[in-house]
Order: sequence, then structure tokens, then C-alpha cells
Amino acid sequence: MNAPIARIDTARLTLEPFSEAFLTERYVGWLNDKTVTAHSEQRHKTHTSESCRRFFEGMRDGGNYFWAVTVKDDPASENSGHIGNIAAYVDAPNRVADLTILIGEQTAWGRGFGAEAWIAVCDWLFAEADIRKITAGTLATNTGMIAIMKKAGMIEEGRKRNQFLQDGREVDGVYAALFRDD
Repeated sequence: MNAPIARIDTARLTLEPFSEAFLTERYVGWLNDKTVTAHSEQRHKTHTSESCRRFFEGMRDGGNYFWAVTVKDDPASENSGHIGNIAAYVDAPNRVADLTILIGEQTAWGRGFGAEAWIAVCDWLFAEADIRKITAGTLATNTGMIAIMKKAGMIEEGRKRNQFLQDGREVDGVYAALFRDD
């Protein structure tokens, strides 16, 4: 059985268990924005409020973890409130979690929020959810995600050559892992 999902606080962020309050048109808009999803398989889909609700319910009911990434109120920051989401797909029998993240608010890009959320979730999964290995994958062109994985201490486990098509070009898939005992 999975640990109950908890609120996680960092210096600048609150990772709140995702709830219906975050199912907004703004969130749906991020998923339909071709710039935001350029390096995601979400780029192949059209999202609606209903498709996002089904995803949320599936995450909630499927033994996985799903947080809204929110920036703490800071009058000096233009990035307050909900800026993205982070999810952990749990393989409970093997105690492995596969992480994904979306920072949908483009004004928040390049500020380190993604890495801060990612590292906090990794720490929580190891400490509270009895996860022994965390995995992630991305397109080789996603330099932001690759930087997050490296900053978190993940090691590249492999590549799938020409796994994806991005704007008609063949792109490698890059896969990395972080182990609790390392």
C-alpha cells in the first residue's frame, strides 16, 4: 500500500496533493500549448477539462502520486500560485517510481522551480513512500529536463536511438535513474 500523499514544502514552493481546484482552464491551456509540450508526448493530444479530470481521477485511484507545483506567495515574484504539476507513477511490487513534471507557466521557466520540486519529491519518495529507485525519461532535445535529472543526481541508464519523432526529426529517448542507497 502506498504512503498517503503529503504536502511538501521547499524554500520557494508548496507541492500540494492535486485536487479538483487545480482543474482549471489555465491548466488545460498548458497541455494544449505546443511550446509547453514540445518535448512531451502530450504534444500529440488535444486536452479538455474532461480529459484532465479523467487523468486526475486515474492518478488518484491508481496508487500513484500527483502534486500541483505552486510558488509560495512572494510579492517580489511574478510567479505566485499554480505553475505546474509533478507525478510519480508507482510500481509498488518493485518499489520503483517513474517521475514526470510539467512546468506549464512559461514565466517560471529557467528559475530552478522544476529542479526544486523534483528533488523534493525524490526525497519524499525515498523517505516516506519506501521507494528504492526513481526513474525518468525524456527526449534528448529536452535540455531543461536533462539538467533537472542531473541536478537531482540521476544517472543515465540508457538511450533508445531514434525513439521519437519531433517535428519530423528522429530523436533519442534518454532514460535515467536515482537509487535510494546511492
